[in-house]
Amino acid sequence: MHVVATAGHVDHGKSTLVRALTGTDPDRYAEEKRRGLTLDLGFAWAEVAPGRTVAFVDVPGHERFVPTMLAGVGPVGVVLFVVAADGGWMPQSAEHLAALDALGVSRGVLVVTRADLADPAAATHEALGHLGRTGLAGLPAVACSATTGRGLDDVRRALAEVLAAAPAPGGGPVRLWVDRSFSVRGAGTVVTGTLASSAVAVGDELEVAGAGGARRRVRVRGLQSLERDVGRADAVTRVAVNLRGVERGEVGRGDALLTPGSARSTDVADVRLPGVAADELPQHVVAHLGTAAVGARVRPIGDDTLRLQLDRPLPLWIGDRLLVREPAQHLVLGGAVVLDVAPPALRRRGAAAARAAVLAALDGTPDEASELRRRGLARAGDLRAMGVRVGSTPVAGDWHADPGAWARSRERLAAAVADYVREHPLQPGPTLEEARQACGLPDRALVEALVSPPLRLAEGRVVTGADRLPAGVTGAVAALRTDLAADPFAAPDADRLRALGLGRAELAAAVRAGLLSSPAPGVVLAPDALDRAAERLATLPAPFTVSEARQALGTSRRGGCDGRRPARRAGGRRRGADDRRTLLPR
Repeated sequence: MHVVATAGHVDHGKSTLVRALTGTDPDRYAEEKRRGLTLDLGFAWAEVAPGRTVAFVDVPGHERFVPTMLAGVGPVGVVLFVVAADGGWMPQSAEHLAALDALGVSRGVLVVTRADLADPAAATHEALGHLGRTGLAGLPAVACSATTGRGLDDVRRALAEVLAAAPAPGGGPVRLWVDRSFSVRGAGTVVTGTLASSAVAVGDELEVAGAGGARRRVRVRGLQSLERDVGRADAVTRVAVNLRGVERGEVGRGDALLTPGSARSTDVADVRLPGVAADELPQHVVAHLGTAAVGARVRPIGDDTLRLQLDRPLPLWIGDRLLVREPAQHLVLGGAVVLDVAPPALRRRGAAAARAAVLAALDGTPDEASELRRRGLARAGDLRAMGVRVGSTPVAGDWHADPGAWARSRERLAAAVADYVREHPLQPGPTLEEARQACGLPDRALVEALVSPPLRLAEGRVVTGADRLPAGVTGAVAALRTDLAADPFAAPDADRLRALGLGRAELAAAVRAGLLSSPAPGVVLAPDALDRAAERLATLPAPFTVSEARQALGTSRRGGCDGRRPARRAGGRRRGADDRRTLLPR
């Protein structure tokens, strides 16, 4: 299926043409039929060529209903541009053309209607001249009369040729803009829209991105396309989706159905509006995307770049094209390309100028390398929600990094550890959290991933390969080791340690450096004390008591063994009653 929207001035025969092509009246309301004026979006479909079905979205042409027209055209990439032979080019013809050009619509057919009432040549020539100055230049032109039927086959043929050359729809996540919402007795909430990419199937879980940025999980209960029940609908097509999990009043035109986590709802975006001086724009505009129309405040940043502060969040992707209007004057200002959906705050002096330089290098392509180069680090889910396809290997967890930024982070970590050790000479290095803060990283897992020789992780800290003690501590430890060399099992008491200036921090640092050992809390000995004790006890006749072991080691009760358990022979060596640790100082 293909989806085609109409466009053109009010009362130029758009609905009449759709009715003639499809046999279905797209005007749904009695008021529309009474006045002969389309007030809302109308829908009809027909086969324009064998195997080529077209769903038409008929839009109103009156200037008061331009937002409704844009809701119909926004998700559609092909247009039937209608000009009446007896009316020629009119104001709404120009406004609709400006809107289509701003939206980037470049495919369609120019249809000059009412060829039975006037010679279509003049209207055709005039219309082609206007189209030639836009992205719709070169459209095939066909004249017809919907009343007599003359030329309708030519319209079908031209439309079929345009659709045959249209590119295939893309895959990726679902973003279905809602144009209607209603309730069906026994079924519940139903929404309709144009599925421009991907596919939707019964049973799928989706998100409703509604007003205020709220997200609600829903499930597809049923699915119709062209009023037929289907299990799956593939783009491009018109669909009616029966939803479970949302009430009729909780979803409406301008909302979107999304693949969960696939789009970032944001109320601020940096955009480029080519062909317009940003500082000459009105302060308040209306931005249109899909079926949504949202007021926005303009902040110029560069020559053609600006920041839009939206009145409500929209699910935006990098590369989206927003139509920007000044509604009071019925003026289409242009099509703005979204450059960034998560821009930084501009609070400091000179921040706007620096930001302008960054935006000048962006073209709206959702490129992973470019985003990582600007951001340094990003989670895979955040990148995908910006519309970026992720293909690189994560550096830690779901974090992806720009190679240059990652290398600089490793250098910052080494410098941060060196600074920390210099400021805290008795500590082996900063904790993971201290290192994270020092490097400005968002996750401790990134710190762990950055650690490489000569740095290493030890007991929750990032430490250097070798422990170095201040000169004063080194001298005090040397004096203590001299004491222990004379009497290796006589643990120094608190007075001796105090005299040497060795407190808990200094002793802990000496133990980490391998200059002392601490076999029990509050007890320090030489590093080889345990092995030397085991060798001496191995010479005692078995069995021996702990008291005998203490005497053999020449230790006090504090510095020797527990004294409550007898000794036994184990593995050919004499040990305490439980294991060698029984003979350690207590």
